[in-house]
Amino acid sequence: MPNELDPQLDQWYAHLDKGQRFYVVAIDEKENTVELQHFDGDLEEISFEEWRDLQIELSEEPENWSGALDIAETDDLGTGVTDTKPDDWTEPGEEFRRPNK
Repeated sequence: MPNELDPQLDQWYAHLDKGQRFYVVAIDEKENTVELQHFDGDLEEISFEEWRDLQIELSEEPENWSGALDIAETDDLGTGVTDTKPDDWTEPGEEFRRPNK
């Protein structure tokens, strides 16, 4: 039975049969396609016909939606991620700025 949900940009959905979530990142009315980004980061483009065949429901944003972006609590060297202040980012550029006259 076809679903009656229209694809909504920036909306999360859940597959009823798979239990996986995905996000609508683009809708192309001219090409009749919907571009999806799955929770694991994979992108997929499907037709409006394929959309209607999906067994889906609206979903809340996953608690850890950064999973697809591979954001971790430790860096490659095994040290903890620390917060930086804005001054930490501008400091190296200070030596290249001309003094105010």
